[in-house]
Amino acid sequence: MAKPTGLKTNIAARTGLILVLWLLLSGSGLSAQPAYSLGVVPQFDQRRLHDAWTPILEAVEAESGVRLELAGSPDIPAFEDGFSTGRFDFAYMNPYHMLVAHDVEGYLPLARDVGRQLYGIIVVKKDSPLQSVADLAGKRVAFPAPNALGAALIPRAEFARQFKIEIEPRYVRSHSSVYLNVAMGLTDAGGGVQKTLEQQKPELRDKLRVLYQTAKVAPHPIAVHPRVPQADRGKVLNALLKLGETPAGQRLLQAVPMKRIGAATLEDYQPLREMGLADFYVE
Repeated sequence: MAKPTGLKTNIAARTGLILVLWLLLSGSGLSAQPAYSLGVVPQFDQRRLHDAWTPILEAVEAESGVRLELAGSPDIPAFEDGFSTGRFDFAYMNPYHMLVAHDVEGYLPLARDVGRQLYGIIVVKKDSPLQSVADLAGKRVAFPAPNALGAALIPRAEFARQFKIEIEPRYVRSHSSVYLNVAMGLTDAGGGVQKTLEQQKPELRDKLRVLYQTAKVAPHPIAVHPRVPQADRGKVLNALLKLGETPAGQRLLQAVPMKRIGAATLEDYQPLREMGLADFYVE
C-alpha cells in the first residue's frame, strides 16, 4: 500500500505546483495577449522619444489593461516603410502620413491634439540677411525628410506654387538636426514646426528667427491599424482621454507635445487632399 500512497502524493504535489505556476502567470499578466506596437514618427532623437512616450504607454496600460510597446524607427523614411507595410498596430504620424497610411493599410485616426493646429515654419539665423521667402531662391534649406508635413512637404509645395522659387534641399533626419544645421551656418534656412522649435534648448533656439509660417492643418494623430480589435481600440482611446483629464496626465502629454487630447476622425484630415501635396510626396 505504500507505493500507491507515494504515487498519489507525487501526483498531488505536481498538480499543486502546476496550479501555483498558473496562478503566478495569470497574476503577472504573462498569459495575456502580446503587446501592441506603437510606431512614433522620429521628430526627435530616440532617447527623447523614449522618455516622452514610455510613461504615457505605462499610464495607458494601467488604465486600460492594454499593453503597448514603443517600436522605434531610425529616421522618417524607415517610419514610413513601417506604416506602409502595416508593421505598427498603433502609430503617431503626421497628418499627410495619416492619409497615406489609410489608403495603403486602412489605418484610422484615433486621437489627436484638439487644442491647436499644425503649421510649418522656416527658420534662419537670427542675424541672417534673409527677410522673405523670395530671398530663399537658390539657397540651401534643411528639412528633416521629404515627407515631414509641416517641416518639408507643405513648405516645398508653397515654395513652388505660391512663391515660384527653387531651393537646394538638404535632408538631415530630424527637426533637431534642422535647427542645429541652421544655427551652425551649414544651411541658409531650415524647415520645422513651432512645437519642435519651442522644445529646443534656449541656447539653440535663441540663435534662430522664424522667417515664414505655412498654412495650418489638423495636427498629428495617433492612428490604429484595422487588425486591432474594436474593443482594444476603445480601451486605448478612453485611457488616452482620461490621461488628458488630470494635471499629471496633461504633463505627460505635453512632452509629445500635445496640448489638449481628443478623439480624431478621418474627416479631420480630408482638407489635406485638396492641397495637392501628392505631387511633392516622395515614395
